Amino acid sequence: MTQNAVFWLRDDFRIEDNPALSYASCNHNTVSALYIYDKSVFDDKREAQKWWLSRSLEEFKVDLEKYNICLEIVEGNQLSVLKKIKKSDNISVYWNKVYEPLEIKKDNEIIQFFQKNNIAYKNFRGNVLNEFQEVKKGDGTPFKVYSPFWKNSERIFLEKIPNKDHKVKKLKKIKKLFKINISCKNILPNKDWYKKFDTYWQPSETTAKKYLEKFIKNDIYDYGTKRDFPSIKGTSKLSPFIRNGQIGVKTIYDQCAKLKSKNISVRKYINELGWREFSHSLINYFPQMLKGNLRKEFDKFPWINDKKKLSLWKKGMTGYPIVDAGMRELYETGWMHNRIRMVVGSFLVKHLRINWQEGEKYFRNCLFDFNEANNVAQWQWVAGCGADAAPYFRIFNPILQGEKFDKEGEYVKKWVPELKKVPQKFIHKPWEMEKKYQEAINTVIGKDYPKPIVIHEVARKEALEAFQSLKKKN
Repeated sequence: MTQNAVFWLRDDFRIEDNPALSYASCNHNTVSALYIYDKSVFDDKREAQKWWLSRSLEEFKVDLEKYNICLEIVEGNQLSVLKKIKKSDNISVYWNKVYEPLEIKKDNEIIQFFQKNNIAYKNFRGNVLNEFQEVKKGDGTPFKVYSPFWKNSERIFLEKIPNKDHKVKKLKKIKKLFKINISCKNILPNKDWYKKFDTYWQPSETTAKKYLEKFIKNDIYDYGTKRDFPSIKGTSKLSPFIRNGQIGVKTIYDQCAKLKSKNISVRKYINELGWREFSHSLINYFPQMLKGNLRKEFDKFPWINDKKKLSLWKKGMTGYPIVDAGMRELYETGWMHNRIRMVVGSFLVKHLRINWQEGEKYFRNCLFDFNEANNVAQWQWVAGCGADAAPYFRIFNPILQGEKFDKEGEYVKKWVPELKKVPQKFIHKPWEMEKKYQEAINTVIGKDYPKPIVIHEVARKEALEAFQSLKKKN
């Protein structure tokens, strides 16, 4: 056993339930937590996450120092940095898995290098309940439908012998193992866009635990009904913390399981963890969906390449208040309410008939909770071209969605302040107000707020015709 250990930090910004960090601290004299920042992975692709990552590293550095563990940030290609480790360095390397095809490929390559060069290593379960290989049908094939997948996955998880708690041990001394480190601030986006994020978020394990504790104490029993209403606190807002590993999904599941009584809302919340597990299974068994439609018949779908309308959608200037509110919330906070994600997604792929991949790319750049599995699976679900997807002919009416889930218009008025004087009757269809009333409240449609860029009834009809043409081609 070597004296020194490297904990390769990827999506594991937590002390609790961190198998690799725990093992390293319990078996070595010194541990360095190494984060390898690869600019090519983030620049112009995941700008919002650069802020979350930078702040996460700042917070985690403080947490690790309490255990005399040094956090080091090295810029470069992950494999290139790790391959500089030599047997003579007297270092063992540990990491938790990331369940994305490209990351698994990296794992395999570095394992081969370590084995060839006699470097001690060990990798551990990542932030999932089950590794995707564990959940298959009786005939050994992967699931394509969520319900049977999650039924089997949850059963497998519950039947496992519980692991002992992964405790991190405080070491006697702190030691730096890498010569050239960069600052957390070097990772921040170049634009000032990110400066408002501190108003909304504190990316730390402590914050994640507080969110979970408060949600379970106050909100989980109403989750089933409140989760669809964006103007009220009906969700846990833990998704960015889960994605970046400030909290483990096992921790969340275990806390929910401890509840003495469990109503349908508790069950629905637990099922959200199942969707995450299902998405990771899909992208690993069907990696082609990371680059295109899982249902190949959609390769012939007549998408429209309209850059102007795509830009208006991104800016929250479509003329449909509930859509625009969602897109502005995303840009302002790095997060969007889940019900609204479905509404804005449906609007893009069905009202505008713009390829879902454009939406997936924009969400990737703006969402703190972006990961490949969830983002691609959710967009293909909305577009109707994925596994267990919503049928394409299910087209959300943005007016009715607004009236049903934001009846008073509180959400819209928060994020689209130019409509704050519009009465409730017209808040989701302001263009129907008479011109004299628009002028009276200084909210003239087409001047102070845009006219709808498409007419719902016309767009719905054309979308259905496009879908029918697709069926004829196949």
